[in-house]
Amino acid sequence: MKLYLVTFLITSLFLGCDSNTENSDVAYFGGEIINPNNNYITIYCNETDRDTVLLDQNNRFVYKINDLKSGLYSFTHGGEYQTLLIEPNDSILFRLNTNDFDESLVYTGEGSHKNNYFIRAFLNDESESKKFKKLQRLEPEEFEDHIESQKGQKLENLERFIATQQTSPLFIKIAKASIDYDSYAYKEMYPFGYFGNNKLIHVKDLPESFYNYRIDADFNDESLSGLYSYNRFLLWHFQNIALQKYYKDGSHLAFNRRSLSYNLDKLTVIDSVIQNKTIKNYVLMHTTREFIFNSDNTEKSKSMLAAYLEKSTDDDNNEYLTNLVSSTINLFPGNTIPSIKIVDFNNKVLDLHSVITEPTVIYCWSSNFKYSYRNNHYMMKSLKARYPEVNFIAININDMNTNSWKKTLKLLKFPTENEYMFKNPNEAIKTFAIAYSQKVLVVDKNGIIVRSNADLFSDEIGDQIETALDSNKKTPDYY
Repeated sequence: MKLYLVTFLITSLFLGCDSNTENSDVAYFGGEIINPNNNYITIYCNETDRDTVLLDQNNRFVYKINDLKSGLYSFTHGGEYQTLLIEPNDSILFRLNTNDFDESLVYTGEGSHKNNYFIRAFLNDESESKKFKKLQRLEPEEFEDHIESQKGQKLENLERFIATQQTSPLFIKIAKASIDYDSYAYKEMYPFGYFGNNKLIHVKDLPESFYNYRIDADFNDESLSGLYSYNRFLLWHFQNIALQKYYKDGSHLAFNRRSLSYNLDKLTVIDSVIQNKTIKNYVLMHTTREFIFNSDNTEKSKSMLAAYLEKSTDDDNNEYLTNLVSSTINLFPGNTIPSIKIVDFNNKVLDLHSVITEPTVIYCWSSNFKYSYRNNHYMMKSLKARYPEVNFIAININDMNTNSWKKTLKLLKFPTENEYMFKNPNEAIKTFAIAYSQKVLVVDKNGIIVRSNADLFSDEIGDQIETALDSNKKTPDYY
């Protein structure tokens, strides 16, 4: 995919674009961002084929896509992410406000109707996802009835949309697949919540027909490789399949998601079931990354990496995960926290080590997850009241300008004394092995790591802070 900047005004481009041009493998994509977090967006059609697009002085951009490959494309800005379908002759323009990224996103132009359908479906799915914890308490038959009812309503909405809009076979395929695989994913997730770790051995007791949908699942459809519901289904499916071997001898009393043998089995099953290289590499990478992020054992991390490297053909992912193993090992308890540059509220650049003069809890957060960072900041405040002798600092991980970061803090009325940004967020994310928008580290007064994957809401956080406070011991018990 090659993307070329179009230098004339957005309005003139879209008004003058001829949708009947003979060059049918061309499309246009542009937009305006209100309250931008930085001066660019990134657009890509897969994990490796991407381009950075600069915003102009009016926070707008327009790109011409030559040699277009019809399918799902994604764009990101300031850590936020959204997917759209681009087909030949599309001239898609969007407008959004970063203060309410997904909810404010509206498309116009040729190709806009289908993508406005997708954004509405996305917001609806987000709302449903928040209810899943309650749904997984339902009995299997009741849960299945609920999921099938939701699926039926979505399919009816899709049929009404198709009846009133001109749509392509590719749109219909992706829209239907999104509905199907969303329901499949919930069924794959269900037993982990319904039975819980202590009773997952009873997964075999689910109704015989519960997983009948699997015969309709396609594990090698590359046209769906950018679809969230498809990828979510794949990842949860292989977690489920690996359970069969985990409980084969009947000796396990409780399920351990971090078990090395269980995760190695997942890689083996993935490698045997998926033939498409793009999809296989994606699922292998995410499965391995999940294990490495949560590993606290050097040999286990290296064993998982070795098994992954035997199966992956993606050089970029291979290099990324190799470096990730090194980063996570450097963060194991007993090591000194890495030195890295941070920026305070007054734009002063500091070394992280310079602000660690006492036992410290470091909370790395993203502006993109409002519910999460609100709750975590409030929990930090509560813990500070319990442990006044401990320092609590928050570091924003977004690749955004300082004004946007400061505006977020002011809107939320957060105190700014112990708030920082990473000077180089991309470097920091790699160094501190940050995923899922946040990370919490606990260190003693000398910057020695007590815990690198702490949870502010866990029962163990108090013990970890107490260990950091007891930093005068010659041989602290970090484990």
